[in-house]
Amino acid sequence: MANFIYTERVLMKLDELLSRNDYASAEKHILYWLGEADSANNKRCKLLLTNELAGLYRKLSREEDALITVQNALELVRYMGIENNIGAGTTYINCATVLKAFGKAEDSMPLFEKALNVYKEKLESNDKRFGGLYNNMALSLVDLKRFDDAYKLYEKAISVMEKHNDGMLEVAITYLNIASAKEAELGLEDSEKIIEEYLYKAMKLLDEYENRDGYYAFVCEKCASVFGYYGFFAYQNDLTKRAREIYERS
Repeated sequence: MANFIYTERVLMKLDELLSRNDYASAEKHILYWLGEADSANNKRCKLLLTNELAGLYRKLSREEDALITVQNALELVRYMGIENNIGAGTTYINCATVLKAFGKAEDSMPLFEKALNVYKEKLESNDKRFGGLYNNMALSLVDLKRFDDAYKLYEKAISVMEKHNDGMLEVAITYLNIASAKEAELGLEDSEKIIEEYLYKAMKLLDEYENRDGYYAFVCEKCASVFGYYGFFAYQNDLTKRAREIYERS
């Protein structure tokens, strides 16, 4: 078998399945192409798909499968000898995010630190990928009740993303993350006014964003539940409707 695999086509099909919430087919698709990549000795494709599989298992709350896949990804990075490459940095973030999702925030921190070191060495300081790293790392810090450190990273994420025309959706997500952090730190009653401030900031960005594409729909879905949690039910329904209409058009 040839070493080359049309990775872009594999990912396009995966995105299609995920957009329909067809997770069973998405898992079969990833596992099939993981087998093909293994047979072809295509380690780059194998690493990419292992990352995707870890994320899928996280989404499905399949802890055992997710943690096994995390170990597979990290072992593959070591086997490939790419510990200081951008691809390794992305893998560290994905694996750390999985660990955090299953209550292992302390274990996630060394991986976030590794990713940060790689990014600082390989990327410009305003690269958008820093925004995602800072946001995810801050979420673990909140779990560890290191609130001051978390807020510093959230501010760094905003500083990076607001420099990009298409980064304002990530800024909106960051505002919602800060609102949740304030609740965790101060309690819901004492943080109510601060939370509302950040919710309205996020609303403004979501309403003013013009590129209503598939990613916008994804962000609307992601943010809707947060607004619902804080009692903004009408806006939750509005975001859900926006996402549904975009998906129906696609």
